[in-house]
Amino acid sequence: MTEPALPDPAYLNQIDADTQRRLLTAVPPTSEFDGAPEDLRAAVDGNIAALHDDLQRIVHTLHAHPETAFQEHDSARLIADILTEHGIDAELGVHGVDTAVRAEIRGTGDGPTIAVLSEYDALPGIGHACGHNVIAATGVGAFLALAGVRDRLNGTVVFLGTPAEEGHSGKEMLARNGAFDGVDAAIMVHPYGYDLADQVWLGRRLLTITFTGIAAHASAQPFMGRNALDAASLTYQGIGLLRQQLPPSDRVHSNITEGGRSPNIIPEKAVMKLYARSKYPETLKDLSKRLEDIARGAALMTGTTVELDWDQHPPSLPIRTNDALTGRWVESQQRRGRSPLPAGVVSDTLAASTDFGNVSYRIPGIHPLIKIADQSTALHTTDFAAAAASEAAVQGAYDGAAGLALTALDYLMDPLLQQQVRQEFDDQGGAIDVPSYFD
Repeated sequence: MTEPALPDPAYLNQIDADTQRRLLTAVPPTSEFDGAPEDLRAAVDGNIAALHDDLQRIVHTLHAHPETAFQEHDSARLIADILTEHGIDAELGVHGVDTAVRAEIRGTGDGPTIAVLSEYDALPGIGHACGHNVIAATGVGAFLALAGVRDRLNGTVVFLGTPAEEGHSGKEMLARNGAFDGVDAAIMVHPYGYDLADQVWLGRRLLTITFTGIAAHASAQPFMGRNALDAASLTYQGIGLLRQQLPPSDRVHSNITEGGRSPNIIPEKAVMKLYARSKYPETLKDLSKRLEDIARGAALMTGTTVELDWDQHPPSLPIRTNDALTGRWVESQQRRGRSPLPAGVVSDTLAASTDFGNVSYRIPGIHPLIKIADQSTALHTTDFAAAAASEAAVQGAYDGAAGLALTALDYLMDPLLQQQVRQEFDDQGGAIDVPSYFD
């Protein structure tokens, strides 16, 4: 064979066909709450309209100059500068992260505090193929639109620029340094190929497995060695067998990054890198234990030692969505001519991970998706990177900013909504201690 065999797209085609059938009967979630007074909502809409050029500037500038995790210095500076241009005091380099941004507006009442989040890191090699330039604009736009009515707000709005989502857990680092202390709810929106009110996001942990054996001449005295590569190979095969017993939403992917230097020497060291993902914190914890058992069993079989190093970057939990807030997001998007789809319309198998999950297990939150691309355009592809610079991306930033602003406004101005948001969060199990959850 001169080329790899091309994957059969039949499964993706069937997922798409199933999605199209569900679209015919899908009904966007509704809200039983009144939210903010209509004149105040109209004022926020007007403020958003005045921000179009700023949002377009963020979308295009960040896209043209992508910066990867923890290197987003120009991106963070642009956001801080735009906030400053609008009379907002913006702090750069907060909560222990050089490229984090924070700003705050306080209303006249003593109501709750809600945080509006932006991301702006890019992917190595393919830039903003996850559309974080759009996310950056939505958060900034929402915050500035609310700043324009601060004298009527019953509570506080915090803007958080959160670096290093791709491959890292920047929000967890910020959280451990107090970013969400005193915050009652958090909201953000992610670009996608559909307008979705809710979608599954998997929890994710990173594991490095190091096997140590004994080197020996592979021909003269192989029996005097203990093969670390064999242990890694057995672990890799064990993971493959484990997949038969995993829930459909679980994911395990790994590679062997080190396995010896010369074929005629029994490898004394082998290293594996592994991602484990699952739909619930409890199932992610169980999956983690089973993976540890496989690695320890492989070490026992080969006479090697094994070192398990979890979460060099903090783990990401799944997202726990707050339905009460989601209902207000849907209402806000319907004002923009969009109809966010309920959970279950798009297959759960098309699931990735995000560090917003860690926020959502500390405080109530939502992480809906907004359409900026064709439905067939997948995240983390060059096609999605192109879409993130399109007119649809600018419109998505514009509509997303309005949606976040109105959702935050409704939360601050409707005490019954506030109560339901908190009650729902408590009924889901309340806050968990994220840093120690997997200990």
